[in-house]
Amino acid sequence: MKVLVVAGARPNFMKVAPVLAALAREGHRAVLVHTGQHYDASMSDAFFADLGLPQPDHHLGVGSASHAVQTARVMETFEPVLREEAPDWVVVVGDVNSTLACSLVAAKLRPELGCRIAHVEAGLRSGDWRMPEEVNRVLTDRLSDLLLTPSRDAHPNLAAEGIDPARVVFVGNVMIDSLFAQLPAARALDVPRTLGVERGRYAVVTLHRPSNVDDADALSAVFGALEKVAGDLPVVFPLHPRTRARAEEFGLLDGLARVRTTLPLGYREMVSLVDGSAVVLTDSGGLQEETTALGIPCVTLREQTERPVTVAQGTNRLAPWPLAADGVYRAFRGALARGRCAAGSVVEGWDGHAAERIAAALAEAAPGAALAGAGAAAAGG
Repeated sequence: MKVLVVAGARPNFMKVAPVLAALAREGHRAVLVHTGQHYDASMSDAFFADLGLPQPDHHLGVGSASHAVQTARVMETFEPVLREEAPDWVVVVGDVNSTLACSLVAAKLRPELGCRIAHVEAGLRSGDWRMPEEVNRVLTDRLSDLLLTPSRDAHPNLAAEGIDPARVVFVGNVMIDSLFAQLPAARALDVPRTLGVERGRYAVVTLHRPSNVDDADALSAVFGALEKVAGDLPVVFPLHPRTRARAEEFGLLDGLARVRTTLPLGYREMVSLVDGSAVVLTDSGGLQEETTALGIPCVTLREQTERPVTVAQGTNRLAPWPLAADGVYRAFRGALARGRCAAGSVVEGWDGHAAERIAAALAEAAPGAALAGAGAAAAGG
């Protein structure tokens, strides 16, 4: 079985690494395509090194652009690669522009090449169509032959959209495979000590979503909250390049006088930092999952989440919306009061073995069956 695996941006790398390893163990041929959606070395190359990812078989080098331009560039450069490789499966992960773009190309060429599409992390929904990621999720699931879900709450979402249950397989959360695999090495780095903070006695912040960082008022509100949090605990804030650029543009960096800002961290460094924290404040989807697996209280700086299982588990809470300094601070105090719980597999399928189930699901899908199901679903739409 030949499987073409697509990665494009930082959230993808942690998901494809265990999938590639599981496919290799089972003797399947895997081809890695890196679209280059994240082109900064600090956001891409360091993650490849930390995760032990092989060099991509194809690097498309699309770089940064508007959603439309970036999606078009991926489609243009991916099509000849897909024709050349002619795989049995195209595996896409998550919800970035590369995910949708490669799915569109594969769907158009599916009748000609016979390749099928599998979506890892299928069925997640926020219900907010203002989020480009929501568009990417829904359309990718519609195009896919095999929908591999990370949690059981994804299944009613897909059923409500008319997706044939025969195309849906629960596999669990493959990002947690990478987390658990890298945790010992991450703890050995002891990043908290390097940064001069006491384990269990500091907060970690990440912020990158356009809704938070591209609006001066929203970013100012978050920065104001972080200054209040820093009055209670040391705050470590690895600054995403986009966030730093907007903060400089808006003249807001001086508003973080009591916050410890750093350059972006590699994957192991970030895991080490998060693992040692008392609480995390973030707008990242992946960190909502990782903190739940580690038992760390998390405050999500978004209006809604496509990962409600983390809220139901009790480790995650949404800050009051719209974001305001006092509201974020109150959410932080509530999360801190809850405290950490024991790390481990607290959600079904978040056990470090999702990639094995993904490889098995790909191998077990009967040739032609999923393709016919996808065609019928599309015709019915």
